[in-house]
Amino acid sequence: MTTLLVIAKEPVPGRVKTRLTPPYSPRQAAALAEAALADTLDAVLRAPARRRVLVLDGAPGPWLPPGFDVVPQVSGGLDERLAAAFAGCTGPTLLVGMDTPQLTPALLEPALRPDAWLGCDAWFGPAQDGGFWAVGLAEPDPTLFPGVPMSTDRTGEIQRARLTDAGLRVRDLPVLRDVDTAADAAEVAARAPGSRFAAALRAADLPPGPLRILPMPAGHADAGRTEAL
Repeated sequence: MTTLLVIAKEPVPGRVKTRLTPPYSPRQAAALAEAALADTLDAVLRAPARRRVLVLDGAPGPWLPPGFDVVPQVSGGLDERLAAAFAGCTGPTLLVGMDTPQLTPALLEPALRPDAWLGCDAWFGPAQDGGFWAVGLAEPDPTLFPGVPMSTDRTGEIQRARLTDAGLRVRDLPVLRDVDTAADAAEVAARAPGSRFAAALRAADLPPGPLRILPMPAGHADAGRTEAL
């Protein structure tokens, strides 16, 4: 089976989702980040895996469910942190970020099937903005990440080329829209109306008052979520 990694930041106001401010306050942006992370962890928890690991910048909070090992991120750029995350793994490993709360086990399923790695060395999940939301390796190789420029509209293109230039056979997961801006947040919430993220966005759009992350509605499963953008 495959190891599943989630790379994430502790949802602290002023440190996460800064491109959401404005229109949202740092506290509201952090609540949205916490909801997105909780949705992501829930999807990973419901997917089959050999091991589940949260690679975290910060400290775990009440949003972390049982079932995850937690390892700290190294210092440095995101390319270096991705390299270190894979360096700590053996065997097939798939990494996802915390910016796609519409994630479902069904979206991950192609890379987690028993035959997922037959004739395949890498899985790649492109993001709509030119980045990527997932990357998986049959044999973790930390040298595939350093030097890739992050947070540009060509990051995904360059990272995927790094994989193919290394001779890896790459298969793609669906393109997803990640949440960076208020427009992204509205679109993703509309496509996943039953998610914690959508509930947090509705709360953020209410008149000022205390914000809290609402529990997932009973029987939510994947109801109301999209499987591809």
